[in-house]
Amino acid sequence: MKYTFLIILFSWLFTFTMQASASASPNDTTYIFLKDYGLYKTRKNNAIKYFYQAQEDLNTDQPKVLVFSTGTYHFYPDGCQTSVYYQANTLNAGLKVCAFHFENIKNLVIDGRGSHLIFHQEMQPFTFENCENITLKNLTIDWEQPLIAQAEVLRATDLYIDIALNPKETPYHLKEGKIYFDVGNGRTNEWKETLEFDRNGRYIIPGTGDVPCLGEDWEAYTAEATMPGIVRLHFNFKRKPQIGNFLVMQHATPTHAGIFISESENITVENTRLYHAAGSGILAQYSKNLEFDRYQAIPNRSKIRYFGGGFDGLRIVNCQGNVWVNNCTFEGLVNEPVHVYGISVRVDEILSENEVKCSYLDKQSEIQNWARRGDLVNFIGATTTNTVKTATPINKEHFSLQLEQPIPTNLQAGAIIENLSWTPDLTIKSSNFKSCRASGMVLATPGKVVIENNTFESSGSAILIAGNANTSLQTGGVTDVSISGNIFTSLCHTSTYRHNEAIISINPVIPALHDNTPAYHRNINIQHNQFNPFDYPLLYALSVKELTFTGNTISRSYDFSPFHNRLYTFSLEYCKNVEITANNISDDLPEKTIYLKKTPENQLKTDMGSIVTTEKN
Repeated sequence: MKYTFLIILFSWLFTFTMQASASASPNDTTYIFLKDYGLYKTRKNNAIKYFYQAQEDLNTDQPKVLVFSTGTYHFYPDGCQTSVYYQANTLNAGLKVCAFHFENIKNLVIDGRGSHLIFHQEMQPFTFENCENITLKNLTIDWEQPLIAQAEVLRATDLYIDIALNPKETPYHLKEGKIYFDVGNGRTNEWKETLEFDRNGRYIIPGTGDVPCLGEDWEAYTAEATMPGIVRLHFNFKRKPQIGNFLVMQHATPTHAGIFISESENITVENTRLYHAAGSGILAQYSKNLEFDRYQAIPNRSKIRYFGGGFDGLRIVNCQGNVWVNNCTFEGLVNEPVHVYGISVRVDEILSENEVKCSYLDKQSEIQNWARRGDLVNFIGATTTNTVKTATPINKEHFSLQLEQPIPTNLQAGAIIENLSWTPDLTIKSSNFKSCRASGMVLATPGKVVIENNTFESSGSAILIAGNANTSLQTGGVTDVSISGNIFTSLCHTSTYRHNEAIISINPVIPALHDNTPAYHRNINIQHNQFNPFDYPLLYALSVKELTFTGNTISRSYDFSPFHNRLYTFSLEYCKNVEITANNISDDLPEKTIYLKKTPENQLKTDMGSIVTTEKN
């Protein structure tokens, strides 16, 4: 009986196992462990070859997870794939050195499991081209020798400044009295620009901004090595840095993104720290539905760095669908943490009633697939839209655009076209915009924008709503922006930057404005935020229709001294249908003034009494 029972039991278990195996879904997740291809902790050895050995196993559509064993891995340009890309805000259009290169890959999770990926020289750590349903998570990206330098200020006199550099992290040499930084392969870059960070607060020193940090003509210095790692800069600098502070010394130009996303869909970057990059931290262009959750573009504090992430933290160009930025942190960047816009093109010639010849004035955008059949386009300033029938390349700089409907009869060469089909909705929540150069975020998208429950400490405008269809050919006006529940600290707008006129600056680049010019931006609501200004300008708005500033709390800060030339709390130029009501404003604010220029008083609803200055001319 006992043996009969065991036979029956084993027979049942075998049958159950076979049935379960037979019923298993063909889409079950496959785990691909890089250690199985030889990847172990490395330093001098280039670890990229182990990824390429695993790459063939990624070319399936079923769900899969590429897994790192927790550790530190080094990557060098030798042996990496190279591809030609034209990337926004990247100065060397063309060949890129791509480490982890994913092309035509679907349904993949890349799990770093807390690994540290260390890169060397100019290269692009992650590239996603024509990919779908990708998640990159749980890793850090850094450089052994970053393409930016910093120096501690040891002494500052009327005759010289002494600085301490780290020659191991940022090798340098002196040539004809100037500092040059070594970037690999025998190439060097001369020191070009400088930011000064407060040693303890880690913020950019107020008032330095785009004005040379060391004063005018600082480049006339003469460098002398007084001992290893110590350099004396001989010159009577017009502005002297504070002893103990750190100078972030820029010498490179942006050449590669940290994470590049192109022609891809449903891409997520999660729990990822980016300590450095050779260009934008994350650059996404012509992609759809992007999510960034707990992404940090920050300094590597374990190495006592004050510069963080890439040149900018997150740059979204000509994308569509939804872009989510949640629980992210940006700190120590030499450009904006978040920049979202579309690149427009110029009409060079009218070929027929429904066809135009266009050009890319932005050289970084040449040879990109700017328009697809069925895309909705708009001639900026026109009241109607049109649909793309064909977009045909003519040469590197030009293409012809055939439209379904006739073009406006008054259209002339020089007109600007924006592609409305490649403009995303944007949600930015619960993120921390710590001290970085210029604006906290720059926005130029007509999609729905929600900016909610963030903290801003940007040295320029916390939020710059831009739009520029004249020089940089960025997308036209916003149409639906909600800014609520945010905290704007006293560190906001501590320096003067281009187009940064107030803590919130709505400042499109418009060549000429008239009383009957249609508003460039519309429907912007700023509600229930907390502002802590130390200076006058809180809100500047140019060419906006339907602007609301209500229910906000404004408390004076005494952290810094006022210095701005704009001596108004609110400045409204060429605006219509504006409401400024029900705000809780502290009595000691430097000024409680609404300045109107070409904005009739009957277009303003306010409970701030008679404190309105009007310029009628």
